Amino acid sequence: MQTEKYNYTIMPEPLTCKGRIDSRELRFSRAMIFAIEEINNSSKLLPGIRLGYQIHDSCAAVPMAVKVAFQLINGLDLLFHSGNNCSQSGMVMAIVGESGSTPSISMSPVIGSFNIPQVSHFATCACLSNKQQYPSFFRTIPSDQFQAEALAKLVKQFGWTWIGAVRSDSDYGNNGMASFLKAAYKEGICVEYSESLNRFHPRSRIQRVADVIRRSTAVVVVAFAAFGDMRLLLEELSLVSSPPRQWIGSEAWVTDPDILKFSFCAGAIGFGIPRSVIPGLRDFLLDLPPTKVAAPPILTEFWEDAFNCSLGKSVATAKHFCDGSEDIQKLQSPYTDTSQLRITNMVYKAVYAITYAIHNAVCQETNSTTQCDKLSRIESKQILNQLKRLNFSQNGYHVSFDANGDPVAKYELVNWQRSKSGNIELVTVGYYDASLPLGQEFHINRNLTWLEDRTQVPISVCSHSCPPGTRKVLQKGKPICCYNCITCPEGEISNATDSTSCFTCPKDFWPNTKRDACFPKPVEFLSFDEVLGIILAAFSVCGVCLSIITATVFFRHRTSPIVRANNSELSFLLLFSLTLCFLCSLTFIGAPSEWSCMLRHTAFGITFVLCISCVLGKTIVVLMAFKATLPGSNIMKWFGPLQQRMTVVSFTFIQVLICTIWLVVSPPFPMKNLTTYKDIIILECALGSALGFWAVLGYIGLLAVFCFVLAVLARKLPDNFNEAKFITFSMLIFCAVWITFIPAYVSSPGKFTVAVEIFAILASSFGLILCIFAPKCFIILFKPERNTKRHVMNKNQY
Repeated sequence: MQTEKYNYTIMPEPLTCKGRIDSRELRFSRAMIFAIEEINNSSKLLPGIRLGYQIHDSCAAVPMAVKVAFQLINGLDLLFHSGNNCSQSGMVMAIVGESGSTPSISMSPVIGSFNIPQVSHFATCACLSNKQQYPSFFRTIPSDQFQAEALAKLVKQFGWTWIGAVRSDSDYGNNGMASFLKAAYKEGICVEYSESLNRFHPRSRIQRVADVIRRSTAVVVVAFAAFGDMRLLLEELSLVSSPPRQWIGSEAWVTDPDILKFSFCAGAIGFGIPRSVIPGLRDFLLDLPPTKVAAPPILTEFWEDAFNCSLGKSVATAKHFCDGSEDIQKLQSPYTDTSQLRITNMVYKAVYAITYAIHNAVCQETNSTTQCDKLSRIESKQILNQLKRLNFSQNGYHVSFDANGDPVAKYELVNWQRSKSGNIELVTVGYYDASLPLGQEFHINRNLTWLEDRTQVPISVCSHSCPPGTRKVLQKGKPICCYNCITCPEGEISNATDSTSCFTCPKDFWPNTKRDACFPKPVEFLSFDEVLGIILAAFSVCGVCLSIITATVFFRHRTSPIVRANNSELSFLLLFSLTLCFLCSLTFIGAPSEWSCMLRHTAFGITFVLCISCVLGKTIVVLMAFKATLPGSNIMKWFGPLQQRMTVVSFTFIQVLICTIWLVVSPPFPMKNLTTYKDIIILECALGSALGFWAVLGYIGLLAVFCFVLAVLARKLPDNFNEAKFITFSMLIFCAVWITFIPAYVSSPGKFTVAVEIFAILASSFGLILCIFAPKCFIILFKPERNTKRHVMNKNQY
């Protein structure tokens, strides 16, 4: 229907409606009459009082709706009954309607100024919940705010993040879509396009919207549109073959039977007002004898349009006259279709809501009987106040209003499914109940059919999901749903799909190859189980055995000249210290502990000083012995066995003191080295005090250099028992090993640092035992003829 357009050059004609009658709206008006007659025949509601009514056609146009509103509040009735049947003629207590949001918005301020309640059955705009602007507005249909949130959850439920949006260019469509887009944004849903249309727009505008839908990449289209607007759009889309689209619809069109004829929309889903059953309504609708049809002009128009015949003889028309053979029982029309009463029930509840409000205002319960004062003068404001407190059930349907005049939001989830006969049927597959706890409002209890009768959920995304191990990077100039998937950098993971960032693993963990999980880093230390540890341990044990064997040989031949001539006491002490040196290398192998860290460095420092002290003592003895052979020299009495022992003890005590201070001030401790390797934990001993460590090494080095210098000075002495040249070689090897050790120790990574230190200990120890004791053992075991005092005292025997 449409209204006359004016050019403001001539006086406008009275407002009239043009176009075809909407049989669905006719069913709504007849349902209102049915409810009023049912109430008037009831003995429970308003006993002794009958309700009157007026029904006006607004033509779905704002000017006509406003005109009717003014007419009702001014009492400009064309005809009203008087007498005993009416207490106040032309007095409007409440208004049922309008069917559309825009006409309701235009009417509400007019009638709200007079505190006349307006109860709508089909105006869903969320804006009407604003009680400051629309204080007298109520509705039995839920606000679009609930539907918009439900639609957003529905889209999110099936993983659609890239959608198109179409809306009616009206208060219903614009406000509903605005609420939906706001809810969709919170759910992370992106909109490729948002187009509006109206049945009053030129066809070019409808074509442009259809072309946008055809060219888009979004498979899912959410349509928040009125029935008439949606029908025009689908008709335009049906003219040219279009890519399949998954339609998501609002209740205004998705449950309308007339839309089901567009079979290319098969699989559409959306929310609808719950179906209902109104006993007796179908019989009332079909009870249209000729006398009833001929009386109201609206029924006459409907009858003539439905059967394409004419009831009036004077009307000039090409239609044939109705001959009485027309059977409304066989008529396929929205008027006669009562299989899925949805909005009709909202009309039914609106009438009963107003009735209960009037009943509560004029009736009282006395001794289980209801007494109503039918002559009392009531004001519309009383009805308004009673509606705010209303809470009742009728025909199994609960009716109440919240502070905004809205009912509890309940929807059915409906799906367009193709029947065996090939027709599209509306099937209820779930529900949405806003009164349920958060997160439990939405339920699907049946299988759904999708576009082109598919059984698999269609995919509608701008970019496919980023798997774990990657993160999303937005594409420049595009919505947040369009992104690239970038692998997480080294050391970071993402363990969720579509992660926006990667996070670093804990210090003791490292990502797997897919970078979607953190696993404990492998722990590395020089252990007895690996080849390197076994080899070093084997050399250490061999060194110990070699020291013991050498000591055994010297002990068994302790009276032999070559043993006695080389200061047997210092030799045995040196062999003991070398044994300890070989053994202390074993403390460097294995997982570090608090005690092993303190033991390995202090034992190494003390045993090596003991060893060098013995060598230094032997070197001094050689020099003193040579000096003692000079005429008049009595120097040996100043460096006898006691002095030799005191020298060894003194040098060793200084190292013990250094180690004690080190352990007291800042001892070595076990630590996890996380910096050398990113993906490996190295268990090692921290030095505690680096100064203490280098003091221990420095002292050893100082003694070794001093010993080396003395050995060099004594290497060419003429005596056969002279050990200086062998000590020189041993000290040369010792110093070379430890000078090489320093850069190797600093630059070696991880467990190889420990291996270098063990190698230095073993190499220097083997150097000492082989250079000092091997020649003597060779003579003792294989050249016994040279192990005589004469050979020892002769020159140049070695």
